[in-house]
Amino acid sequence: MEIVECRSDTEYAERPLSLVWLGCRYEIAEIFARWRGPGEKGFRVKTVKGQAFELTYQEVTDDWHVQPL
Repeated sequence: MEIVECRSDTEYAERPLSLVWLGCRYEIAEIFARWRGPGEKGFRVKTVKGQAFELTYQEVTDDWHVQPL
């Protein structure tokens, strides 16, 4: 199960803080790219241990998709 914990000030999913992928939790150290598309928000992040992931939040279905880079 893919889980993303995020900071949400004025709207949901403003800044990802950590993610769970393949049962392991990773703390996010840096967001190095972000975008917004129709019905989605995307982020490319680097974890504290240096792994890179692409995170996409689907607003309509309220789902996160996590993909290692």
